[in-house]
Amino acid sequence: MQWTNLSETAPITITDLGCRGLGANATMNVSMASEKSSKPRVGVPWRTLSEEKQNKRPKIDHYLKAVEAAGGEPVLLSLETPVETLHELAGTLDAFVLPGSPADVDPSRYGAARHPETATPDGARERMDFALLDHALEKHKPVLAICYGTQLLNVYMGGSLVQDIPDEVGGPIRHDRDDDAPDSIHAAKVEGGRLAKLADAKELVVNSSHHQSVRKAAPKLKVTAHALDGIVEAVEYTGPDDWVVGVQWHPERIDDTASGAALSRALFKELMAEARKRRGNNR
Repeated sequence: MQWTNLSETAPITITDLGCRGLGANATMNVSMASEKSSKPRVGVPWRTLSEEKQNKRPKIDHYLKAVEAAGGEPVLLSLETPVETLHELAGTLDAFVLPGSPADVDPSRYGAARHPETATPDGARERMDFALLDHALEKHKPVLAICYGTQLLNVYMGGSLVQDIPDEVGGPIRHDRDDDAPDSIHAAKVEGGRLAKLADAKELVVNSSHHQSVRKAAPKLKVTAHALDGIVEAVEYTGPDDWVVGVQWHPERIDDTASGAALSRALFKELMAEARKRRGNNR
């Protein structure tokens, strides 16, 4: 096992858990790191198992840097973490960011046949996110879900997805992008919830890089933003004791000139504020 704190502000990286498990010394290291750090420790899973194995960092690093910029300590989570270890590991964390992914959620999880454009699911990522959501809701830890993370959150709670927006919905707004091209941009209307309290306007320009979206929101999720074509842009958990927010855009890498940038930064700062408020009471 390797526990590597790359620098005072660099993410703690947790690797090789699938091969060796969490031993007593590693448990002590986790405990000591938690006690010494005054910053909220925020778990961020790798986007895919393939990217983790190849150590492809450019996309995942955006999330880690956004956590750091908001005052948190990002902890990059291996998708090879065994189930018996994951609960103990999650107990050392104060909050979670569920990132985007080039994979798509397995449509069998919401009772649908697979669309021809649906990307291959990543079972390791799905298992990780479901386990983290189990823990976060049990312990009332805050969660910020982004793009794929929002779609998975909705499926986890009993909702369904549009599997391919161009084919199933169509319309003038482009939500996806070509490979390696800049994110698409479009307007989104904020319609209530925590987003309305953080946003400085009811309509904001956000960045976009997805071909799936929420179709039917889960019973305990409230839709709090739409694109102008009706695509769901944000959901929030309605549990009274929880801070769980999902956005379809990419707040971790939005251009500073976009009108949605301030709201995007505020989401990460609010996640840290909620983590600080709740830490020590929910581990």
